[in-house]
Amino acid sequence: MIKNYIKIAWRNVRKNKLFSFINILSLSVGLVCCMLISMYIYHEFSYDVHQKKGDRLYQLGTYSVMNGEESRSAHTPAPMATAMKQEFPEIEAVTRIAQAFQDDKTLLQYQSGKDVRSFYETKGFFADSTYFSLFTYSFKEGDPETALNNPNSVVLSEEIARKIFGKEPALNKTLHINSTTNGEFDFKVTGVFMPSKTPSHIDARFIMSMQGGELGQWVNSLTGMVNNNMFFSYLLLKPGADPKKLEAKFDGFIKKYAGEDLKASGRNRKQFLTLVRDIHLHATEGNVTPGGNLNYLYILLSIALVTLLIACVNFMNLSTARSSKRAIEIGVRKVLGAEKSSLIRQFLWEAILLSLISLMISLVFTALLIPVFEEVSAKEFLFSSRQYLSFISVFLLISLLAGLLAGIYPAFYLSAFKPIKVLKGKFSNSLAAISFRKVLVVFQFVISVALIVASVTIGNQMRFLRNKDLGFQKDQQIVIPLRTSNAKNMYTSFKQELLTSSAIASVGASRFYPGLANTMDWLLYKQGNTAAQNKDVYMNRVDNTFLQTLRIKPVAGRVFSENFPADTLDRIVLNAHAIKEFGFKSPSDAIGKNIVADFGSEKVLFNIIGVVNDFHFKDLHSSIESYGFLLDRRQSYNYIIAYAQGSNIKAAVNSVSAIWAKLNPTEPFEYSFLDQDFQKNYVAEERLAAIIKYFTIVAIFISCLGLFGLTTFSVEQRTKEIGIRKVLGASAAGIVSLLSKDFLKLVIISFVVASPLAWYFINKWLENFAYKAPFTIWIVLTAWIVALLIAFLTISFQAIKAAIANPVKSLRTE
Repeated sequence: MIKNYIKIAWRNVRKNKLFSFINILSLSVGLVCCMLISMYIYHEFSYDVHQKKGDRLYQLGTYSVMNGEESRSAHTPAPMATAMKQEFPEIEAVTRIAQAFQDDKTLLQYQSGKDVRSFYETKGFFADSTYFSLFTYSFKEGDPETALNNPNSVVLSEEIARKIFGKEPALNKTLHINSTTNGEFDFKVTGVFMPSKTPSHIDARFIMSMQGGELGQWVNSLTGMVNNNMFFSYLLLKPGADPKKLEAKFDGFIKKYAGEDLKASGRNRKQFLTLVRDIHLHATEGNVTPGGNLNYLYILLSIALVTLLIACVNFMNLSTARSSKRAIEIGVRKVLGAEKSSLIRQFLWEAILLSLISLMISLVFTALLIPVFEEVSAKEFLFSSRQYLSFISVFLLISLLAGLLAGIYPAFYLSAFKPIKVLKGKFSNSLAAISFRKVLVVFQFVISVALIVASVTIGNQMRFLRNKDLGFQKDQQIVIPLRTSNAKNMYTSFKQELLTSSAIASVGASRFYPGLANTMDWLLYKQGNTAAQNKDVYMNRVDNTFLQTLRIKPVAGRVFSENFPADTLDRIVLNAHAIKEFGFKSPSDAIGKNIVADFGSEKVLFNIIGVVNDFHFKDLHSSIESYGFLLDRRQSYNYIIAYAQGSNIKAAVNSVSAIWAKLNPTEPFEYSFLDQDFQKNYVAEERLAAIIKYFTIVAIFISCLGLFGLTTFSVEQRTKEIGIRKVLGASAAGIVSLLSKDFLKLVIISFVVASPLAWYFINKWLENFAYKAPFTIWIVLTAWIVALLIAFLTISFQAIKAAIANPVKSLRTE
C-alpha cells in the first residue's frame, strides 16, 4: 500500500513540475536556514561542556555597590580565592587566571643557534599551578598535572608550538617572553595542548605560570580584598556541596576580610558564583572573553522557525489552490470505494515525499554553505561524525514533521470533497479555503516586512555608530603598540624620528586610547569632601602631546604641554562629566581646585589644570563616564599614536614602518587604525546585521516563490476571462492591474500588521545602546516600498505574460 502511495505521489510530482519545484525549493531553502542556524545555536550552547569537572566548577564574580549604583563583574582581587578555600570546607580547590592587562599581544622569541625567531601572539594568560587540575585539556606533550608547578613555565597550543618549533618536540625548550605585564624573562615549555572539539570561555593559546617574573612578585605582595580586581577566580566545590548555601556565607566572609576597607572607601561588594558551563551565555561585563547573547539566539531561532514555516505555508497554499485540478481524481476514487482515511494518507505521503527530496537537497547545500556561514558568523563549527549524524537524524525528523504540517490541511481539505458535486462539475474553491490562503499570504509577508524593517533599522544603527562624532579625531590616526620594554624605552627617539617625517602631522603616547578597554580606574573625591563621597574615575597616563594629537580640546583651563615643565608634578586634566560628578559649578570653577585619592594611608592631591570636552572613550553601548589624564613620569607608554598628514595614509604607514625597523630591528612592526579599532566594539552587532540581512533575503525569496505559484495558478484559472476581456478591448495595463491588485492588497495588509510588531522588537534591541539613531517613519516607508516592489515584480511577471498573450489562443482552449 505504501509503495502504491509513493508511486502515485511521484507521478503527481512529475505531472506538476512547476508547483512541485516551488514546494521543493522553498522547503529546501527553509531547511538550509534551520540547519545553519541550529549549528550556530548548538555551538553557542556547547561552551565548556567538555570540562570533566564542569558540574561543580564555578567562577567567582563580584557585585560592586557605590553611590547606590550596582555593577556586575567577573573580576576579583588576587587573595580572595585562596582565603575562601581556607575559610570554607565546601571548596575542594581553587585557581586564578589573569590576562596580560595592557597587552593585546605578547612577544615570543626562540633562539635556534644564531637565528632568533620572533612572534607576536594573542590570547596569552597567566595561571596558578592548579589550573590544569580544574580545567580539562588534552595534552600532546607534557603532563597537565605538573605543567605549571614551577615558576616561568609555559604551556603552548599545538598551533603556536608548530609555528615556532616546526615538527620538533616543543617540550623543555626555552622561549624568551617579553610583556608589559610580566617583564622580560625566559620560560620553559612544559606542555603542548590540542584544540578542543567544543569551545571554551577561556580561549587561551598559551598559558604562563603566574609565579615568576614581575607579575608573580606583585601578586604575592597583595593582601587587600577591595582594590586590584584584575583576576578571574574559579572554585571547585566538593561533590554534593550546595553552591547556593555557599553563596549565602559570602556576606560574612566579605565583612570579616574587607568590611573596614570597604567602609572607608564608601563602597560595598557581594560575591556570587556562576557555573563555568553557563558563563558564555550569562557572562558578566569584562569576562575572560566576550559572552554570547541569549536575545540574539532567540532572534536567530525565530528567523529559522518562521523561514521553515513560510515554506510550509507555500505548500499548503499551492495545494489548496490547485484543489480543483485534483477534484475529478478524488471524485472518481470515492465513487470506486476509496475511504477518506486512505485519501488523507495519500496526500500526506505526497507531502512527505516532497519533504524528503527537500531534505536531501538541503543537506548538500548546507555542506556547501558551512564555510560561508562560518565566515559571516565568525564561528568555527567543529563537529564529530557522531554529532553530524545526530544533526541529520534530527533534521530527518524535522523534515518529516514539516511535510506533515504542510500536508495535513490540504489532505483533510481535499479528502472532504463530495464526489457527486465534483463529478457533476459543480465543484469550486470554497470561500473558507480562499480566505485561509489569503491569511497565509498575509502571514508570509508580515514576517518578510518585519525582517525588512529590522534589517533596515539595524543597518541604520550601524551607520550611526560609524559616523557619530565621538569627541575626538579618529580618522587618519595610526596606532603603534609598544609591547616590550625595549619598545617602551625607545619612546623618546621614536617620537622624535616620527616628527621629522613629512607624512606625520603630530604624535602622542598613552597607556590606553579610546575604544580600548581601560583597566585603570581610581576612586577620587573633591577636596573638602570625605572618602565616602568618592567617584569612580577612569584614568590614563599620557604624554604632553596626546590630547592635541587626538584633537581633544579644553573647555576650560589648558591641557598638558611642553611649555609647562611643572606639569610633571601631580596635575590632572578631567573631562566635563567628571567635573559635574564632583559637584563643581562649572568647568571654569574647577580650574586650580584639588581632588584627592586615598592610596592606603596616604592621601594624594591632584590639581585640576584643565577640563576637556566629553568624548567617547568607550563604545556607544555605554554613556560617557568620568575620565582623567595624568602625565606619565616614567614614560612607560603602551601605545604611540601618529596623526597622518594629508590623505596619503600608505606613505605615513611606510614612514612609520621604516623608522621602527631602524630603531628596533629585532621586533616585528605592527600597527592599526584608531577608527577601525573603535569599530571592533560592534563586531557582534555587525555579525547579527549580516546574518539578519541574509536570512531576510531568504525569507522574502521563499515568500515570493509562494506568491509566484499562486499568481501562476490564478492566471491559469482566469485564462478564458482574460481572453474575453482582451477581445472586448481591455488594455494590457488593465489586465495586469486586475491580476495584481488582490495580491498587492494582501501585501499592504501585511505591512500594516508587521510595522508595529517590528517597531516594538527593534526598540528592545536598540535599548542595548546608550546612543542610538532615531527610528523614523522613513525606515518603515523604505521597508514598505521594498516589500511592495518585490511583490509587484513577482506578480507582474505572470500577469504581464497573460496580458500580452494572444486572446484567440486563450479562447480556443475552451
